[in-house]
Amino acid sequence: MAHWLYKSEPAAWSWEQQKAAGEKGTEWTGVRNYLARNNMRAMQIGDKGFFYHSNDGLEIVGIVEVCALSHPDSTAKGDDRWDCVDIRAVMDVPKPVTLKDIKVNEKLSKMSLVTSMRLSVQPVTDDEWAEVCRMGGFDNPPR
Repeated sequence: MAHWLYKSEPAAWSWEQQKAAGEKGTEWTGVRNYLARNNMRAMQIGDKGFFYHSNDGLEIVGIVEVCALSHPDSTAKGDDRWDCVDIRAVMDVPKPVTLKDIKVNEKLSKMSLVTSMRLSVQPVTDDEWAEVCRMGGFDNPPR
C-alpha cells in the first residue's frame, strides 16, 4: 500500500467535517494541479493518508483511507481533466504533528510537505509515514 498526504484549509474543509462524513467518506474535490491529480489516479482502495490542516494550524491531525478509486471530480463542471478519490477518516493523530516539527526532523528533510509546499495531494514514503506516526504518538501506527 502507498501512503499520501491531503492538505485542506480547515475553514474550507476541516478534520472534524471529514470525521462527520462517516464510513461513506467524501470526494476529495477541487484539486486543479496535474501532479496532485495524477497522485490520486495512482491511489488504491485502502491506501492510508495524513490529513493536514494548511494555512491555519499547519499540522497533521488525522489519518484517512481511500474508499473509492479515482473518478471524475463532481465539481469540475464537465471538465474531464480533473479526477478525485473518496476518502474516509480512520483516526485522530494522538499528538498533532506540526510543520515546524517536521521541518526540523532530519529524517523528513526530503518529505514532499517540506520540498513541495504547495502540492495539495502528495506521496509519503514508508519511512516518512513511520516517522510521522512515531512523532504523532502512535504505538502501533496504521499501515
